Amino acid sequence: MKKKTAIFLALLLTVCMFFSGCSDPHPSSENARIKVVTSFYPVYIAALNLVDGVDGVQLQNLTQPTTGCLHDYQLTPQDLIAMEGADVLVINGAGMEDFLSKVLESYPSVTLITASDGIELLEEGHDHDHEGHDHEEEGHDHSEEGNPHVWVSITNYMQYVQNIADGLSQADPQNEAIYQINAQKYKAKLSDLKTKMHGAIDPLPNRGIVTFHEAFGYFAEEFNLHVEAVIEREPGTDPTVQELIETIDKVEESGCKALFAEPQYEPRLAQTISAETGAKVYTLDPCVSGAYEKDAYLKAMEENLNQLVEALGQ
Repeated sequence: MKKKTAIFLALLLTVCMFFSGCSDPHPSSENARIKVVTSFYPVYIAALNLVDGVDGVQLQNLTQPTTGCLHDYQLTPQDLIAMEGADVLVINGAGMEDFLSKVLESYPSVTLITASDGIELLEEGHDHDHEGHDHEEEGHDHSEEGNPHVWVSITNYMQYVQNIADGLSQADPQNEAIYQINAQKYKAKLSDLKTKMHGAIDPLPNRGIVTFHEAFGYFAEEFNLHVEAVIEREPGTDPTVQELIETIDKVEESGCKALFAEPQYEPRLAQTISAETGAKVYTLDPCVSGAYEKDAYLKAMEENLNQLVEALGQ
């Protein structure tokens, strides 16, 4: 009996250590003046760069870094605990965090910063048509506002960063200078990366890509790529047999040579299409999960560049 108890406690400790390892590395601060909560990964990474060097800021991410996009996300008790004592909540907006609308009614004093403010939204599916099918819209309400994946465009992410910096400056005016300096430094890195990516992508002979879901509309627009088709047309829902056939037909008709899976999802659907069409499978990261590091977005985009050059340069 004692042996079983010891094994159980060891397993419990392992699970606790696992979840603590995946959680926010800065969840508490005894001397915090202001608690800033972000909704999910790309918002957190932007905020992490902006609060660098600011004393007394407790920065915490609401969702786990492995969550990915917030399609159909449901709040957990742990999320509600994270919201306790929050002074500022930073969200993507554009309908991505619809699940928070009722919860925010319970936190009327929280300052809300919407990172996507002022960014023109694309319609879902603007890069490709959806002939011959009719999707149920249940659980996908953010499409009514437009495509919420604005951060995947570097230009948009620069605006994103500035919006957050401005919001933090208003919420914590004594540190406005630091927030704004940090914003300029981070935006300069992003601008350099965008220039580098244009220099490598613009001359590529092939422009057509097939993406896993709707995350890359803004990215494609920024780098003059054409999304020939999207594999998973409704987030979290496998395509029907008819939709899969339509995608295979589009790949064959367009001569598209590159299918892009995402690291957050299994590549089996892309592999199925590849087997039918001969198009190769690569990976594009929408930057919705990963390490809690200031350069995480930059590193993910660098790898996206490497994948695109390999895929489209042939």
